Amino acid sequence: ATPAFRSPELEPLGGLPCKRGLCVPTEARGQSVSTSNLPCWLVEEFVVAEECAPCSNFQAKTTPECGSTGYVEKITCSSSKRSEFKSCRSALMEQRLFWKFEGAVIGLALVFACLVIVRQRQLDRKALEKVRKQIESI
Repeated sequence: ATPAFRSPELEPLGGLPCKRGLCVPTEARGQSVSTSNLPCWLVEEFVVAEECAPCSNFQAKTTPECGSTGYVEKITCSSSKRSEFKSCRSALMEQRLFWKFEGAVIGLALVFACLVIVRQRQLDRKALEKVRKQIESI
């Protein structure tokens, strides 16, 4: 397994890059935070023990990390040797979300293309009517 150093929930303190995984959670900025009540993966390097996988029914009910995405990975923190679960985003879930978004964009594009065609036909009819009236008045 490869060590992971950064997390999307973290932001480097003072704009400096995170070193040795020591980043401050964005919600904890400007406060004095005790590292003992934070998950170990926020304050130290960790290794992914089990890849990102969907939560089982039991995990969904008992593990709070399953709540946000429905997927968890098991990690082991290097210094403290603690094993914890961490919420993660699955590639399959991301792919489904991407294609749903693409479908919605294409659907909207088709709707607006139809609206443009209808409006253009209305304007063409008005222009033809004006030309016909001008010719009749001569």
